[in-house]
Amino acid sequence: MYSYLIPSEFVRSVFHITPELLVEKGIKAIITDLDNTLVEWDRPDATPKLIEWFASIKAAGIQVTIVSNNNELRVKSFADPLGIPFIFKARKPLGKAFLKALSIMSVKREEVVVIGDQLLTDVFGGNRLKLHTILVIPVAKSDGFVTKFNRIVERRIFSYLDKKGQVTWEEEA
Repeated sequence: MYSYLIPSEFVRSVFHITPELLVEKGIKAIITDLDNTLVEWDRPDATPKLIEWFASIKAAGIQVTIVSNNNELRVKSFADPLGIPFIFKARKPLGKAFLKALSIMSVKREEVVVIGDQLLTDVFGGNRLKLHTILVIPVAKSDGFVTKFNRIVERRIFSYLDKKGQVTWEEEA
């Protein structure tokens, strides 16, 4: 069970995920969470730095789809100005939204990374489908109601994984 909760990689933020590294690994697509992965859960728009990151990803020929458990208005108002396809009310960790994202981008599982800030939704959902998962540190210290509960559970899981030596964040650059 715990193996489903261990991400393929631990990375401090999306900005540490470069298009060069992804292309080198044969990655053609990204499935990413929105809230507290890309921006704070209560920030309506992308930051200039994030817009620049998306541009570099797109310039490298890598597709992106946002897969979020949030509502349509939240996800659409964020994704539409960026021209990024999205799936809302994804019900992660269930696999249907991840499979839909793969279909939207017409890519194979081994050509995709899943980026998210939560073990119980993003990592668990991606790992169940044998996708490469990347866990990032949440952008904000605060969370919405449901996520607050998940964070309590995650702290216990992190404690267990840390004792086993399985939590390995990248070095600060």
